[in-house]
Amino acid sequence: MLYLMLIYQDEAKMAAASPQEQQAIGEGYGELNAFLAESGASRGTATWPAGTTSVRLRDGRTQTAEAAYDTSGKGVAGFFLIDVENIDAAIKVAERVPGARYGAVEIRPVQV
Repeated sequence: MLYLMLIYQDEAKMAAASPQEQQAIGEGYGELNAFLAESGASRGTATWPAGTTSVRLRDGRTQTAEAAYDTSGKGVAGFFLIDVENIDAAIKVAERVPGARYGAVEIRPVQV
């Protein structure tokens, strides 16, 4: 089953992390990516702000911005798409996401 894993982080909390904590977070994402690659579960990933474009329709006009829609610093920091057996397996993957310590991981089933 496909699951979209949305990573929400509080950027202020991330910025307040010590250099050692930030290094551990980076290493944790490296370990997560290696796990997903080795298990064959990974189907795609992206991190914010790389390539983020927001689209709004106002008064019949399209407005675009090269930024995230939520600029509060507590929005989506990234996502990944996984293919695992069930929601329990998806939760086990979400437990490995370092950013969950500074926010949350939202799991959404994907239908294709």
